[in-house]
Amino acid sequence: MPQGDKSTIVSRAPVVAEVAARHTEEAETARRLSPEVVRAVLDAGFARHFVPVAHGGEAGGFAELTAAVGLVGEGCTSAGWAASLAAYAGRYAAFLPEEGQAEIWADGPDALLAGALMPSGKAEPVAGGWLLSGEWKYISGVHFADWALACAAVPAEGPQDPDVRPEVRFFAVPRADFTIEDSWFTVGMRGTGSDTLVLADAFVPEHRTLARSVVHAGRAPASDARCHIVPMHAVNALPFAAPLVGAARGALRAWIARTGARVDRRGRAVGEQPSTQVALARSAAEVDAAELLILRTAAVADGTERPPGGEEAVRGARDLALAVELLVSAVDRVFRTSGTSGQSSSDPVQRFWRDVNCAASHVALSFETAGAAYGAWALSGDEGSGVVR
Repeated sequence: MPQGDKSTIVSRAPVVAEVAARHTEEAETARRLSPEVVRAVLDAGFARHFVPVAHGGEAGGFAELTAAVGLVGEGCTSAGWAASLAAYAGRYAAFLPEEGQAEIWADGPDALLAGALMPSGKAEPVAGGWLLSGEWKYISGVHFADWALACAAVPAEGPQDPDVRPEVRFFAVPRADFTIEDSWFTVGMRGTGSDTLVLADAFVPEHRTLARSVVHAGRAPASDARCHIVPMHAVNALPFAAPLVGAARGALRAWIARTGARVDRRGRAVGEQPSTQVALARSAAEVDAAELLILRTAAVADGTERPPGGEEAVRGARDLALAVELLVSAVDRVFRTSGTSGQSSSDPVQRFWRDVNCAASHVALSFETAGAAYGAWALSGDEGSGVVR
């Protein structure tokens, strides 16, 4: 991104969407994004969006990023997903000790990171740091990553207490230290390239690791920017929900373009039939409602008051999970009304349909989990918890 560029990530996102839309077939076949799409994501400023200002980043907002990711998702769900996770991985890296941050962003704020939020592998303490080994599955964008953030449980000192959970830490590992296992063979989200990260006794110095609890609490060591003081649980599902709004809008746009030209077996225009019009209206309303829920969660995270706490977190998780259910419903409906011609592998509606249903299975988007957490909080007897807002 040129120095002094006054454009915003939202104004730059349509260019990424256009490039990504041209390369969707390539992404489907290669099971990863093309280099041209990755370049467009970087040029638009996604990787630097949450990077601290001290390292040349934007320390940007959640709402702005959410809107930009949605725009990219309209062209290609996988590209929107990659853009979103690239930004959020940069946010996690901002919680590293300052020396670790300086190493990652030594060549500028556009270093591309891929991350694993769930612990795997084995971390062994050694002099000056840790030895890290193991496999981390489903690492989106790993093929183009300059760095990876691997997550692992670490052994406690002294006797092990089975009732105490081990500490979980993030470890920043440069590209030269990891290999990639080709393992991403899926029905949807094929272009994310979410293959397996493999490490074998990679040395990670202490300054390139941090406790996951620091990210959970929202305690960045060297930045008081709003995006660096928001607890992880308040925005945990946001990076995964945001691309799906764009995917649903892309499905609607493609469906409208094709349906307008369709005629049924009796020669009647399909688009003039009330059942078709009602299906469109209902799906479009669901997408609008989902977007409002998602943007509200992002706006709360950006708020000027205290960082979002327990109430905002459980409500946000609830809203994001429900929003994704609405998006699935909307895309399912337009796919069902696409007719036989809509089953073609070249039809974009079926690709968006596969992508949305695949992404909606992500554990962070489960309404059962989020709903139970919200219900437990609302019924807990805490002050104000009985009011559904």
